[in-house]
Amino acid sequence: MSIKEWPAGERPREKLLERGAAALTPAELLAILLGNGVRGHSALDLGRSLLARAGGLNALLAGELAGVPGLGPAKRARLVAALELARRCLGEQLSARPALTSPRDSAAFLKAQLAHKPYEVFACLFLDNRHRVLAFEELFRGTLDGASVHPREVVRASLKHNAAAVILAHNHPSGVAEPSVADRSITLQLRDALQLVGVRVLDHLVVGAGEPTSMAARGLI
Repeated sequence: MSIKEWPAGERPREKLLERGAAALTPAELLAILLGNGVRGHSALDLGRSLLARAGGLNALLAGELAGVPGLGPAKRARLVAALELARRCLGEQLSARPALTSPRDSAAFLKAQLAHKPYEVFACLFLDNRHRVLAFEELFRGTLDGASVHPREVVRASLKHNAAAVILAHNHPSGVAEPSVADRSITLQLRDALQLVGVRVLDHLVVGAGEPTSMAARGLI
């Protein structure tokens, strides 16, 4: 039976319009984005199958969608577009806040920006002297083994944005958000280099599969 033949109150789209998006399961939300299913399987069946195959919503959206059975270019494009809209929404919310007062304020945004990357990315949030967001910028890209971070480039970008403080961030494609010895070393190098031009390093967040790890909270800055 196709979704169109279901009772109106059980159809994902009608359910969303009547009760709001929060009432829907991840599979139902995916079904709305997918639009339709494949032969013998509804869009909801496909949504459930995708979630089971990936191991959850975060893993699905962070993974490689190409080549997934039942997920052609049009459906894949809709999912990627939805994820990008969510990232941009988080960015607008972050920029609209009066100030950042804790790692939690920026962790959700940085996770959305970096957690899905299959390669390592080093990025910065540039802040003014009241800790309001001036800009977010990806500065270096690496491979699964790491990224080469050059302190002079971070200093240059900080001066370009006239930043008074920065929050550093990078992802671990392995999913393990544990700071390595190299992470600790480059953090101290960047702290010292930025200190020379009057820019404070507030934190360095390591983004993995779970909650980002705050190096400031660990006492590593």
